[in-house]
Amino acid sequence: MSEKEKDIATVEVQDLSETVAHTSAHDQQDMKRMGKKQQFVRSFHIVTSVAFTSCVMGTWELLLTTSPPALVAGGTAGLFWSCIWGYFGQSFIVLSLAEMASMAPTAGGQYHWVSEFAPRRYQKVLSYTSGWLATLCWLSFTTVSCFVCGEMVQSMIILSNPDYIPERWHQTLLTIAFVICVGLFNIFAAPWLAMLEGIFAFLHFIVFIPLVAAMWALAPVKQSARTALLMFQDNGTGWNNPSIALLIGQVTAMFTLVGSDAAAHMAEEIRDAGVVVPRSMWWSFIANVPPTLAILITYCFCIGDTVAAIDSPTGFPIVDIFSKMTTTSSGAVGLTFVLFLLLVFITASCQASASRQTFAFARDDGLPLARYIGSVHPHYKVPVNAIILSISFTLVLSLINIGSTAAFNAFLSVGVVALMATYSISIFCVLLKRLRGERLGHARWKLLGKNVEDDGGGGGLGKYGVLVNSIALVYSIWSFFWSFWPAAKHAQPGTMNWAVVIFAGVMALALATYLLHAKNVYDGPVARVVILEEEDSSEEKSEGSSVSA
Repeated sequence: MSEKEKDIATVEVQDLSETVAHTSAHDQQDMKRMGKKQQFVRSFHIVTSVAFTSCVMGTWELLLTTSPPALVAGGTAGLFWSCIWGYFGQSFIVLSLAEMASMAPTAGGQYHWVSEFAPRRYQKVLSYTSGWLATLCWLSFTTVSCFVCGEMVQSMIILSNPDYIPERWHQTLLTIAFVICVGLFNIFAAPWLAMLEGIFAFLHFIVFIPLVAAMWALAPVKQSARTALLMFQDNGTGWNNPSIALLIGQVTAMFTLVGSDAAAHMAEEIRDAGVVVPRSMWWSFIANVPPTLAILITYCFCIGDTVAAIDSPTGFPIVDIFSKMTTTSSGAVGLTFVLFLLLVFITASCQASASRQTFAFARDDGLPLARYIGSVHPHYKVPVNAIILSISFTLVLSLINIGSTAAFNAFLSVGVVALMATYSISIFCVLLKRLRGERLGHARWKLLGKNVEDDGGGGGLGKYGVLVNSIALVYSIWSFFWSFWPAAKHAQPGTMNWAVVIFAGVMALALATYLLHAKNVYDGPVARVVILEEEDSSEEKSEGSSVSA
């Protein structure tokens, strides 16, 4: 080795010393097998990983703030039972994703798993499609969170000043302000992200207790059990059929229960990821059930007149409950601010996950300007350019809101559609591999039983894999289907669900990008590893021939 090469190697070791020092032997083996270079600091462990995933899910916080569409289409009973069967179906999806995350713990998530498990001839196109969909959904979720934070600020202004008239451009400015703030946080405060997630988890699992007690004690009007939990309502969809309204309104529950795959996108920052990531996904999902059900039942009983709550000037039925619970506007503002603060944590975590997904897909040449977007800042050890892309995406979408809130909501609703599509594709691929009797990768996480070094390629779900994957696939397709339905029977441009149009448009853009750019540069993560292994093998053979000669 020349002096120049020694200097370069020394610099690389110094630059990576902090990242490598936090990796386990299993992490190093996994990264080598997947053909990836360790670029992040693995600062998360099991507790902070569960905290992070719980934060991104933000189940009960998002349930309270995104409930109006479900209350319109189904009422409180519709919202309650949608969450019940949503939890049942989503649990099988989480188990399926957890198994795949254990076999391939990478920030790429679904598009990488598709590349591993899809039939060889379809690996490239299915992986590329999944990468585009996953990137779109996570960028959309970040925008949704920023938008809801802005709406919460406006609701607190209305409580303090009833004469305030919220304008769409006000909401746009607030959304832009929030995405810039969380973007700066994710760039400059990255070393403290794990610690702050722990603080959120403490608040997330503690705050709901006094909140539930206060609602039961102070809410002036409470619905009967029959009305709250058994009477399905159509409060304005025009279908005149509570059953159809219920099926349309279930999308809200679907949205609040997704997000467990956030841990997978942080896998390269989690120590011993092959075990910790799937455990984080599963236990954060389970841990959120008690507080969510407690909040949900309380909310359904204490909301009072559902139609009046929907028509609240603040736009949030939960804020309407707060205003009725307290005798002063400052008291309602205080309760709303607590909920708002938790939403800010959720937004920051959501953007962190979105940036890692975007970075990973660009790293594998799935996006234009791949070298720029798929880089990690050498000092901050975060994908700064991917975070900037997330900020830009939200900024552009928020400008659309000035012209039309319906058009803006169309871009946001497609996030759930895109995520369910990635679930369906990845789970179908692993299920097909199982049905064909093909060997799966080694999973260090097991649903039941202890881990063994050689599990025969049966994955982490073992003999239950076909059943779990099948139920997960049915539920994801079911969710995908209902996400396209309009909120009203006689839809107008302002009430139409434009998700199908946006989804088709994004797929057309992905196809054009694939034909013009990615077709020649995108091989998929697994195909790239095979190419690298073949190149290494060729080099070893040529070196051996030289030595023999």
